[in-house]
Amino acid sequence: MRLAVIGSGYVGLVAGACFSDSGNEVAVVDKNAARIDMLRCGRLPIYNPGLDEIVAMSSKEGRLAFTTDLAGAVRDAEVVILAVGTPANPDGSVDMRSMDAAAREVARAITGYTVIITKSTVPVGTHKRISDIIAAVTDAEFDYVSNPEFLKEGAAVEDFLKPDRVILGLSEGRALEVVKQLYQPFMRRSDRLLVMDPASAELTKYACNAMLATRISFMNELSRLCDYFGADVSHVRRGMGTDHRIGQDYLYPSLGFGGSCLTKDIKGLISMGRAANQPMRTVEAVHLANQEQTRRLFDLIKRYFNGELVGRKFAVWGLAFKAHTDDVRDSPAIALVRQLLAAAARVAVHDPKAMENAKGVLGEQQVAYFDHMYDALAGAEALVICTEWQEFRTPDFRRIASLMAGDVIFDGRNLYELQWLARTPLRYYSIGRPAVNPKQ
Repeated sequence: MRLAVIGSGYVGLVAGACFSDSGNEVAVVDKNAARIDMLRCGRLPIYNPGLDEIVAMSSKEGRLAFTTDLAGAVRDAEVVILAVGTPANPDGSVDMRSMDAAAREVARAITGYTVIITKSTVPVGTHKRISDIIAAVTDAEFDYVSNPEFLKEGAAVEDFLKPDRVILGLSEGRALEVVKQLYQPFMRRSDRLLVMDPASAELTKYACNAMLATRISFMNELSRLCDYFGADVSHVRRGMGTDHRIGQDYLYPSLGFGGSCLTKDIKGLISMGRAANQPMRTVEAVHLANQEQTRRLFDLIKRYFNGELVGRKFAVWGLAFKAHTDDVRDSPAIALVRQLLAAAARVAVHDPKAMENAKGVLGEQQVAYFDHMYDALAGAEALVICTEWQEFRTPDFRRIASLMAGDVIFDGRNLYELQWLARTPLRYYSIGRPAVNPKQ
Protein backbone atom coordinates (compact mmCIF):
# COMPACT_ATOMS: atom_id res chain seq x y z
CA MET A 1 0.00 0.00 0.00
CA ARG A 2 0.93 3.64 -0.35
CA LEU A 3 1.13 5.51 2.96
CA ALA A 4 1.68 9.09 4.02
CA VAL A 5 2.85 9.60 7.60
CA ILE A 6 2.38 13.15 8.89
CA GLY A 7 5.06 13.83 11.48
CA SER A 8 8.64 12.55 11.80
CA GLY A 9 8.95 12.34 15.57
CA TYR A 10 9.31 9.20 17.68
CA VAL A 11 5.94 7.82 16.62
CA GLY A 12 5.85 8.91 12.98
CA LEU A 13 9.39 7.94 12.11
CA VAL A 14 9.15 4.51 13.73
CA ALA A 15 5.76 3.81 12.16
CA GLY A 16 6.88 4.98 8.73
CA ALA A 17 10.08 2.96 8.85
CA CYS A 18 8.43 -0.24 10.09
CA PHE A 19 5.56 -0.07 7.61
CA SER A 20 8.06 0.47 4.80
CA ASP A 21 10.08 -2.50 6.08
CA SER A 22 7.05 -4.72 5.44
CA GLY A 23 6.86 -3.69 1.78
CA ASN A 24 4.67 -0.60 1.75
CA GLU A 25 5.62 2.62 -0.04
CA VAL A 26 5.80 5.28 2.66
CA ALA A 27 6.30 9.04 2.51
CA VAL A 28 7.10 10.65 5.87
CA VAL A 29 6.08 14.31 5.95
CA ASP A 30 7.33 17.09 8.19
CA LYS A 31 7.23 20.89 7.93
CA ASN A 32 10.71 21.09 9.42
CA ALA A 33 12.86 21.27 6.28
CA ALA A 34 16.11 20.85 8.21
CA ARG A 35 14.80 17.66 9.78
CA ILE A 36 13.73 16.29 6.39
CA ASP A 37 17.12 17.14 4.88
CA MET A 38 18.80 15.31 7.75
CA LEU A 39 16.68 12.21 7.13
CA ARG A 40 17.33 12.32 3.40
CA CYS A 41 21.05 12.31 4.17
CA GLY A 42 20.62 9.20 6.30
CA ARG A 43 20.99 10.93 9.68
CA LEU A 44 18.29 10.33 12.25
CA PRO A 45 17.07 13.10 14.58
CA ILE A 46 16.28 10.54 17.31
CA TYR A 47 18.01 7.48 18.71
CA ASN A 48 16.24 4.17 18.97
CA PRO A 49 17.98 0.78 18.62
CA GLY A 50 17.46 -0.77 15.19
CA LEU A 51 15.77 2.24 13.64
CA ASP A 52 18.77 3.46 11.66
CA GLU A 53 19.19 0.08 9.92
CA ILE A 54 15.55 -0.06 8.82
CA VAL A 55 15.55 3.55 7.60
CA ALA A 56 18.77 3.00 5.63
CA MET A 57 17.55 -0.21 3.97
CA SER A 58 14.04 0.99 3.13
CA SER A 59 15.39 4.30 1.78
CA LYS A 60 17.90 2.45 -0.38
CA GLU A 61 15.17 0.17 -1.73
CA GLY A 62 12.95 3.16 -2.53
CA ARG A 63 10.16 2.23 -0.14
CA LEU A 64 10.75 5.10 2.28
CA ALA A 65 10.94 8.77 1.34
CA PHE A 66 10.98 12.03 3.28
CA THR A 67 9.30 15.23 2.15
CA THR A 68 7.91 18.59 3.22
CA ASP A 69 5.19 18.34 0.55
CA LEU A 70 2.16 17.14 2.48
CA ALA A 71 -0.28 17.58 -0.39
CA GLY A 72 1.90 15.59 -2.77
CA ALA A 73 2.39 12.75 -0.29
CA VAL A 74 -1.28 12.55 0.65
CA ARG A 75 -2.62 12.81 -2.90
CA ASP A 76 -1.30 9.37 -3.85
CA ALA A 77 -1.80 7.68 -0.47
CA GLU A 78 -4.36 5.02 0.37
CA VAL A 79 -3.66 5.43 4.07
CA VAL A 80 -2.72 8.65 5.90
CA ILE A 81 -1.27 8.37 9.41
CA LEU A 82 -1.47 11.40 11.69
CA ALA A 83 1.52 11.35 14.07
CA VAL A 84 1.96 15.02 14.90
CA GLY A 85 2.81 16.39 18.31
CA THR A 86 0.08 16.78 20.92
CA PRO A 87 1.87 18.50 23.81
CA ALA A 88 0.32 19.43 27.12
CA ASN A 89 -1.08 22.89 27.74
CA PRO A 90 -0.14 24.58 31.03
CA ASP A 91 -3.39 23.29 32.60
CA GLY A 92 -2.62 19.70 31.55
CA SER A 93 -5.10 19.59 28.68
CA VAL A 94 -3.91 18.51 25.23
CA ASP A 95 -2.81 21.11 22.70
CA MET A 96 -4.62 20.04 19.52
CA ARG A 97 -3.58 22.89 17.26
CA SER A 98 -1.06 20.89 15.23
CA MET A 99 -3.44 17.94 14.92
CA ASP A 100 -6.29 20.15 13.75
CA ALA A 101 -4.06 21.93 11.22
CA ALA A 102 -2.73 18.63 9.87
CA ALA A 103 -6.27 17.28 9.50
CA ARG A 104 -7.29 20.33 7.46
CA GLU A 105 -4.27 20.01 5.17
CA VAL A 106 -4.93 16.31 4.69
CA ALA A 107 -8.59 17.02 3.90
CA ARG A 108 -7.61 19.51 1.21
CA ALA A 109 -5.25 16.98 -0.39
CA ILE A 110 -7.22 13.72 -0.51
CA THR A 111 -8.94 13.02 -3.83
CA GLY A 112 -10.54 9.60 -3.29
CA TYR A 113 -11.33 7.08 -0.60
CA THR A 114 -8.69 7.33 2.13
CA VAL A 115 -8.24 5.67 5.50
CA ILE A 116 -7.05 8.27 7.99
CA ILE A 117 -5.37 6.83 11.08
CA THR A 118 -4.47 8.79 14.21
CA LYS A 119 -1.49 7.38 16.11
CA SER A 120 -0.82 10.47 18.20
CA THR A 121 -2.04 10.40 21.80
CA VAL A 122 -5.24 12.44 21.73
CA PRO A 123 -8.10 13.06 24.17
CA VAL A 124 -11.34 11.12 24.03
CA GLY A 125 -13.62 12.63 21.43
CA THR A 126 -10.86 13.34 18.91
CA HIS A 127 -12.35 10.83 16.47
CA LYS A 128 -15.42 13.04 16.09
CA ARG A 129 -13.38 16.26 16.18
CA ILE A 130 -11.05 15.20 13.37
CA SER A 131 -13.80 13.55 11.32
CA ASP A 132 -15.83 16.77 11.47
CA ILE A 133 -12.82 18.88 10.45
CA ILE A 134 -12.13 16.68 7.43
CA ALA A 135 -15.78 16.39 6.39
CA ALA A 136 -16.13 20.17 6.49
CA VAL A 137 -13.29 20.58 3.99
CA THR A 138 -13.69 17.74 1.47
CA ASP A 139 -16.36 15.70 -0.26
CA ALA A 140 -13.91 12.82 -0.76
CA GLU A 141 -14.85 9.57 0.97
CA PHE A 142 -12.80 8.65 4.04
CA ASP A 143 -12.85 6.56 7.16
CA TYR A 144 -11.28 7.54 10.46
CA VAL A 145 -9.39 5.04 12.63
CA SER A 146 -8.07 5.58 16.15
CA ASN A 147 -4.89 3.49 16.42
CA PRO A 148 -2.98 4.56 19.53
CA GLU A 149 0.68 3.59 19.77
CA PHE A 150 2.11 1.57 22.64
CA LEU A 151 5.80 1.89 21.87
CA LYS A 152 8.37 2.03 24.64
CA GLU A 153 11.15 4.49 23.92
CA GLY A 154 14.35 2.49 23.64
CA ALA A 155 12.45 -0.53 22.30
CA ALA A 156 10.06 1.12 19.84
CA VAL A 157 11.12 -0.85 16.76
CA GLU A 158 10.85 -4.18 18.54
CA ASP A 159 7.47 -3.19 19.99
CA PHE A 160 6.18 -2.19 16.57
CA LEU A 161 7.39 -5.33 14.80
CA LYS A 162 6.22 -7.64 17.62
CA PRO A 163 3.28 -5.86 19.26
CA ASP A 164 1.51 -7.14 22.36
CA ARG A 165 -1.69 -5.87 20.76
CA VAL A 166 -2.84 -3.42 18.09
CA ILE A 167 -5.90 -1.44 19.11
CA LEU A 168 -8.22 -0.21 16.39
CA GLY A 169 -11.02 2.22 17.10
CA LEU A 170 -13.31 2.12 14.08
CA SER A 171 -16.59 0.93 12.69
CA GLU A 172 -16.79 -2.42 10.94
CA GLY A 173 -16.45 -2.18 7.17
CA ARG A 174 -14.02 -1.17 4.47
CA ALA A 175 -11.51 0.56 6.78
CA LEU A 176 -11.17 -2.55 8.93
CA GLU A 177 -10.14 -4.64 5.93
CA VAL A 178 -7.56 -2.02 4.91
CA VAL A 179 -6.04 -1.78 8.38
CA LYS A 180 -6.04 -5.56 8.82
CA GLN A 181 -4.02 -5.85 5.63
CA LEU A 182 -1.66 -3.12 6.82
CA TYR A 183 -0.91 -4.93 10.08
CA GLN A 184 -1.00 -8.48 8.70
CA PRO A 185 2.84 -8.79 8.48
CA PHE A 186 3.07 -8.20 12.25
CA MET A 187 0.41 -10.81 13.07
CA ARG A 188 2.05 -13.92 11.62
CA ARG A 189 2.11 -15.87 14.90
CA SER A 190 -1.26 -14.78 16.24
CA ASP A 191 -3.93 -12.19 15.60
CA ARG A 192 -3.51 -9.49 18.23
CA LEU A 193 -5.87 -6.95 16.67
CA LEU A 194 -8.39 -5.57 19.18
CA VAL A 195 -11.30 -3.80 17.47
CA MET A 196 -13.45 -1.42 19.47
CA ASP A 197 -15.23 1.91 19.20
CA PRO A 198 -12.95 4.98 18.73
CA ALA A 199 -13.71 6.52 22.14
CA SER A 200 -12.68 3.31 23.90
CA ALA A 201 -9.50 3.11 21.83
CA GLU A 202 -8.57 6.68 22.73
CA LEU A 203 -9.21 6.12 26.43
CA THR A 204 -7.30 2.82 26.47
CA LYS A 205 -4.07 4.63 25.64
CA TYR A 206 -4.43 6.93 28.64
CA ALA A 207 -5.56 4.08 30.88
CA CYS A 208 -2.50 1.97 30.07
CA ASN A 209 -0.02 4.77 30.72
CA ALA A 210 -1.80 5.79 33.91
CA MET A 211 -1.60 2.21 35.21
CA LEU A 212 2.13 1.98 34.42
CA ALA A 213 2.72 5.31 36.14
CA THR A 214 0.69 4.11 39.13
CA ARG A 215 2.87 1.03 39.56
CA ILE A 216 6.03 3.15 39.45
CA SER A 217 4.76 5.73 41.93
CA PHE A 218 3.44 3.02 44.24
CA MET A 219 6.88 1.41 44.42
CA ASN A 220 8.51 4.79 44.95
CA GLU A 221 6.20 5.51 47.87
CA LEU A 222 6.92 2.05 49.29
CA SER A 223 10.64 2.79 49.01
CA ARG A 224 10.17 5.77 51.36
CA LEU A 225 8.47 3.52 53.88
CA CYS A 226 11.33 1.03 53.49
CA ASP A 227 13.79 3.80 54.34
CA TYR A 228 11.87 4.65 57.48
CA PHE A 229 11.61 1.08 58.76
CA GLY A 230 15.01 -0.13 57.55
CA ALA A 231 13.47 -2.57 55.06
CA ASP A 232 14.86 -3.38 51.59
CA VAL A 233 12.55 -2.46 48.74
CA SER A 234 14.27 -5.02 46.49
CA HIS A 235 12.96 -7.82 48.72
CA VAL A 236 9.52 -6.23 48.84
CA ARG A 237 9.44 -5.95 45.05
CA ARG A 238 10.38 -9.59 44.59
CA GLY A 239 7.78 -10.66 47.09
CA MET A 240 5.11 -8.70 45.24
CA GLY A 241 6.25 -9.66 41.76
CA THR A 242 6.01 -13.41 42.35
CA ASP A 243 2.25 -13.00 42.79
CA HIS A 244 0.95 -13.80 39.29
CA ARG A 245 -1.83 -11.25 39.76
CA ILE A 246 0.77 -8.48 40.11
CA GLY A 247 3.89 -9.49 38.16
CA GLN A 248 7.31 -7.83 38.14
CA ASP A 249 7.02 -5.20 35.39
CA TYR A 250 7.20 -1.50 36.31
CA LEU A 251 7.81 -2.24 40.00
CA TYR A 252 11.31 -0.78 40.07
CA PRO A 253 11.79 2.19 42.42
CA SER A 254 13.74 5.11 41.00
CA LEU A 255 14.10 8.86 41.13
CA GLY A 256 10.76 9.16 39.30
CA PHE A 257 9.37 8.63 35.82
CA GLY A 258 9.74 11.05 32.94
CA GLY A 259 9.71 11.10 29.16
CA SER A 260 7.20 12.37 26.65
CA CYS A 261 4.36 9.97 27.48
CA LEU A 262 3.66 9.10 31.10
CA THR A 263 3.79 12.61 32.56
CA LYS A 264 1.87 14.18 29.69
CA ASP A 265 -0.74 11.45 29.56
CA ILE A 266 -1.56 11.42 33.26
CA LYS A 267 -1.92 15.20 33.09
CA GLY A 268 -4.22 14.72 30.11
CA LEU A 269 -6.31 12.12 31.92
CA ILE A 270 -6.61 14.37 34.96
CA SER A 271 -7.70 17.23 32.69
CA MET A 272 -10.30 15.06 30.93
CA GLY A 273 -11.66 13.92 34.30
CA ARG A 274 -12.05 17.49 35.51
CA ALA A 275 -13.77 18.52 32.28
CA ALA A 276 -16.20 15.60 32.66
CA ASN A 277 -16.72 16.36 36.38
CA GLN A 278 -15.28 12.90 37.11
CA PRO A 279 -12.11 13.62 39.11
CA MET A 280 -9.33 11.05 38.63
CA ARG A 281 -8.25 10.95 42.26
CA THR A 282 -5.89 8.00 41.91
CA VAL A 283 -4.11 9.51 38.93
CA GLU A 284 -3.84 12.87 40.69
CA ALA A 285 -2.12 11.11 43.58
CA VAL A 286 0.25 9.34 41.18
CA HIS A 287 1.24 12.66 39.65
CA LEU A 288 1.84 14.22 43.07
CA ALA A 289 3.88 11.22 44.23
CA ASN A 290 6.10 11.46 41.17
CA GLN A 291 6.72 15.16 41.69
CA GLU A 292 7.80 14.41 45.25
CA GLN A 293 10.03 11.54 44.12
CA THR A 294 12.02 13.68 41.70
CA ARG A 295 13.04 15.89 44.65
CA ARG A 296 13.88 13.01 46.97
CA LEU A 297 17.35 12.18 45.67
CA PHE A 298 18.38 15.83 45.78
CA ASP A 299 17.15 16.07 49.38
CA LEU A 300 19.23 12.99 50.26
CA ILE A 301 22.32 14.58 48.71
CA LYS A 302 21.65 17.84 50.49
CA ARG A 303 21.30 16.11 53.88
CA TYR A 304 24.49 14.12 53.35
CA PHE A 305 26.46 17.34 52.83
CA ASN A 306 24.65 19.15 55.68
CA GLY A 307 23.06 21.55 53.22
CA GLU A 308 26.43 22.85 52.05
CA LEU A 309 26.49 22.31 48.28
CA VAL A 310 28.01 25.62 47.11
CA GLY A 311 31.07 24.95 44.99
CA ARG A 312 30.96 21.19 45.42
CA LYS A 313 31.45 19.14 42.26
CA PHE A 314 29.03 16.34 41.39
CA ALA A 315 29.44 13.81 38.59
CA VAL A 316 26.13 12.73 37.04
CA TRP A 317 25.88 9.57 34.95
CA GLY A 318 22.78 9.56 32.77
CA LEU A 319 20.68 12.40 31.37
CA ALA A 320 18.04 10.61 29.28
CA PHE A 321 14.82 9.81 31.11
CA LYS A 322 15.55 6.10 30.55
CA ALA A 323 18.17 3.93 28.89
CA HIS A 324 18.32 3.24 25.13
CA THR A 325 16.97 6.65 24.15
CA ASP A 326 18.31 10.18 23.71
CA ASP A 327 15.07 11.73 24.97
CA VAL A 328 15.49 14.18 27.88
CA ARG A 329 11.90 15.45 27.96
CA ASP A 330 10.66 15.54 31.57
CA SER A 331 13.79 13.62 32.54
CA PRO A 332 14.31 13.33 36.33
CA ALA A 333 18.04 13.52 35.61
CA ILE A 334 17.65 16.97 34.08
CA ALA A 335 15.54 18.05 37.06
CA LEU A 336 18.26 16.86 39.43
CA VAL A 337 21.01 18.69 37.55
CA ARG A 338 18.96 21.87 37.70
CA GLN A 339 18.48 21.44 41.45
CA LEU A 340 22.23 21.04 41.93
CA LEU A 341 22.94 24.10 39.81
CA ALA A 342 20.35 26.13 41.73
CA ALA A 343 22.25 25.22 44.90
CA ALA A 344 25.44 26.65 43.31
CA ALA A 345 27.07 23.23 42.93
CA ARG A 346 29.31 22.35 39.99
CA VAL A 347 28.11 19.55 37.73
CA ALA A 348 29.95 17.25 35.30
CA VAL A 349 27.78 14.91 33.23
CA HIS A 350 27.95 11.96 30.88
CA ASP A 351 25.30 10.12 28.88
CA PRO A 352 25.94 7.68 26.01
CA LYS A 353 23.28 9.18 23.71
CA ALA A 354 21.53 12.21 25.23
CA MET A 355 24.37 14.76 25.53
CA GLU A 356 23.33 16.97 22.61
CA ASN A 357 19.69 17.06 23.65
CA ALA A 358 20.75 17.84 27.21
CA LYS A 359 22.84 20.76 26.00
CA GLY A 360 19.71 22.14 24.38
CA VAL A 361 17.90 22.35 27.73
CA LEU A 362 20.75 22.84 30.21
CA GLY A 363 23.03 25.00 28.09
CA GLU A 364 26.81 24.69 27.85
CA GLN A 365 27.94 27.33 30.30
CA GLN A 366 27.14 25.89 33.72
CA VAL A 367 27.50 22.17 33.02
CA ALA A 368 30.65 20.28 31.97
CA TYR A 369 29.96 17.51 29.41
CA PHE A 370 32.22 14.48 29.03
CA ASP A 371 32.23 11.86 26.29
CA HIS A 372 33.59 9.18 28.63
CA MET A 373 31.92 8.34 31.92
CA TYR A 374 35.11 8.12 33.99
CA ASP A 375 36.32 11.53 32.77
CA ALA A 376 33.35 13.19 34.52
CA LEU A 377 34.57 11.87 37.89
CA ALA A 378 37.80 13.86 38.24
CA GLY A 379 37.63 15.84 41.48
CA ALA A 380 33.95 15.07 42.11
CA GLU A 381 32.78 14.80 45.70
CA ALA A 382 29.96 12.44 44.71
CA LEU A 383 28.73 10.34 41.81
CA VAL A 384 24.99 10.42 41.07
CA ILE A 385 23.45 7.68 38.89
CA CYS A 386 20.32 8.87 37.08
CA THR A 387 19.81 6.53 34.10
CA GLU A 388 20.10 2.75 33.91
CA TRP A 389 22.44 2.52 30.91
CA GLN A 390 24.07 -0.90 30.53
CA GLU A 391 27.61 0.48 30.72
CA PHE A 392 26.90 1.89 34.18
CA ARG A 393 25.93 -1.49 35.64
CA THR A 394 29.37 -3.01 36.29
CA PRO A 395 31.89 -0.15 36.55
CA ASP A 396 35.33 -0.33 38.11
CA PHE A 397 34.51 0.88 41.61
CA ARG A 398 38.13 1.18 42.68
CA ARG A 399 38.78 3.36 39.66
CA ILE A 400 35.77 5.47 40.65
CA ALA A 401 37.18 5.86 44.16
CA SER A 402 40.61 6.82 42.87
CA LEU A 403 39.28 9.50 40.50
CA MET A 404 36.84 11.21 42.85
CA ALA A 405 37.73 13.66 45.58
CA GLY A 406 34.88 12.24 47.65
CA ASP A 407 33.79 8.69 48.33
CA VAL A 408 30.01 8.51 47.92
CA ILE A 409 27.62 7.23 45.24
CA PHE A 410 23.96 8.20 45.12
CA ASP A 411 22.16 5.67 42.94
CA GLY A 412 18.76 6.75 41.65
CA ARG A 413 18.27 3.45 39.78
CA ASN A 414 19.39 0.80 42.33
CA LEU A 415 21.90 -0.62 39.87
CA TYR A 416 24.32 -2.21 42.32
CA GLU A 417 24.20 -5.08 44.79
CA LEU A 418 24.63 -3.94 48.36
CA GLN A 419 26.97 -6.81 49.24
CA TRP A 420 29.27 -5.97 46.34
CA LEU A 421 29.49 -2.30 47.26
CA ALA A 422 30.38 -3.31 50.81
CA ARG A 423 33.65 -4.70 49.40
CA THR A 424 34.63 -1.30 48.04
CA PRO A 425 35.88 1.80 49.85
CA LEU A 426 32.79 3.73 48.74
CA ARG A 427 29.73 4.88 50.62
CA TYR A 428 26.54 3.96 48.78
CA TYR A 429 22.99 5.30 48.98
CA SER A 430 20.15 4.00 46.81
CA ILE A 431 16.35 4.09 46.74
CA GLY A 432 14.53 2.25 49.51
CA ARG A 433 17.51 0.10 50.52
CA PRO A 434 19.94 0.24 53.45
CA ALA A 435 22.97 2.47 52.97
CA VAL A 436 26.40 0.84 52.58
CA ASN A 437 29.21 2.30 54.72
CA PRO A 438 26.92 5.18 55.73
CA LYS A 439 28.22 8.47 56.94
CA GLN A 440 28.34 8.50 60.74
